Amino acid sequence: MKSWIFLSIAIVAEVIATSALKASEGFSKPLPTLLMIVGYGIAFYLLALTLRTIPVGVAYAIWSGAGIVLITAVAWFMYGQKLDLPALLGMGLIVAGVVVLNVFSKAVAH
Repeated sequence: MKSWIFLSIAIVAEVIATSALKASEGFSKPLPTLLMIVGYGIAFYLLALTLRTIPVGVAYAIWSGAGIVLITAVAWFMYGQKLDLPALLGMGLIVAGVVVLNVFSKAVAH
């Protein structure tokens, strides 16, 4: 259970860090740059803790898949980056893949 909490926080930290990476404007703004460094540090540390009990392929698939969907939503709302129908369908497939992993795979540590 603790690993899933670590993974969830790692995902949120990665999304915050990636948002800060965009806001840093090529590392020219110190506060977003610092937030990016701290966010990625937290994300990778917690992902490493997650790998103690969740297989690396499963953890990374969930971490990256959820991160892609969340950062896309953040980019939509914060930066006005719109998605077309194929992009939305692709995001839906990513979500479906994460659900299949969690619900049906025996490789996932429940």
